[in-house]
Amino acid sequence: MQQPAAFLPQLDATTRPGRTAWALGLAGLIPFVSLAALQWVSPPGWRMLAASALLTYGAIIVSFLGGIHWGLAMRESKASVQWLIWGVTPSLLGWLAVVLDSPWGQCVLALSLLLCLLVDQVAYPRSGLQGWLPLRRLLTAVATASVLAGAAGYWAV
Repeated sequence: MQQPAAFLPQLDATTRPGRTAWALGLAGLIPFVSLAALQWVSPPGWRMLAASALLTYGAIIVSFLGGIHWGLAMRESKASVQWLIWGVTPSLLGWLAVVLDSPWGQCVLALSLLLCLLVDQVAYPRSGLQGWLPLRRLLTAVATASVLAGAAGYWAV
């Protein structure tokens, strides 16, 4: 079996996200934080909408995180099957989260975000992208905390 790093492009070890990537990444947290907060402070009819919107947005983000691995694989002539399989796994987890609905779906989503980070902490250094890990960790921490806060809001209110 081909090694996971075999398909990953070797980039300059100093590759880091620029200001635009940081700005877009941080802006991408706005729906996580605001929708989680709305699950706590909205009138009851709006809480379900906020929960559904948070779950759907999170599932899309998890799918995006898997797609990154396909993007890396496309740069190589022969991609590792295990990394291609991993690339679709987050989409399936996101779909499962949406099917389960809130709050259990939000718990699955939180675990999926953490699993994506764990995989990326192995894959990124192998591809010369370790400079992106501080941004990935921050985004994952806030997104995961938001999703769990949303789930807690569902049960608490």
